[in-house]
Amino acid sequence: MCGFVGAIHQGKTGTETSLKDVKMMNHVITHRGPDDEGYFENEDITTGFRRLSIIDLAHGKQPLSYDQERYWIVFNGEIYNYLELRSELKADGFEFKTDSDTEVILGMYKKYGETAVKFLRGMFAFVIWDTQTHAVFGARDHFGIKPLHYAIQDENVYFASEKNRL
Repeated sequence: MCGFVGAIHQGKTGTETSLKDVKMMNHVITHRGPDDEGYFENEDITTGFRRLSIIDLAHGKQPLSYDQERYWIVFNGEIYNYLELRSELKADGFEFKTDSDTEVILGMYKKYGETAVKFLRGMFAFVIWDTQTHAVFGARDHFGIKPLHYAIQDENVYFASEKNRL
């Protein structure tokens, strides 16, 4: 079990308020993962993540980065064909630091961009932040098993893997 939250800063100076908001949002979803939490923030985005530590205890921490911290992801779900995709990426010269399906999503995104989603089989919702292009990309599985909610408020875009009211 896990969950994620975040805020994209549009026109807001500083991240202190957003980090406070994201920490409060992350606290609301403690039931999605009481064992671990993690955060990533820069001048453009703040993300938070919660998880229940069952699988991949050493490498399951999120937000997770890839390609020398160019890409950052928060992810909820499971990619059923990630071993096959990982093998294909490794054959193309991609390297991985973990055995997680989360890192495979980032490799697929690096290779295919937004069209990477069409190769993913599973139940998932994720948000990827590209620190070089300042682009954000969010997606959910084709059947909507794992939701991706968002709202625009006060020049910020807030997103989460679970709909909650603060």
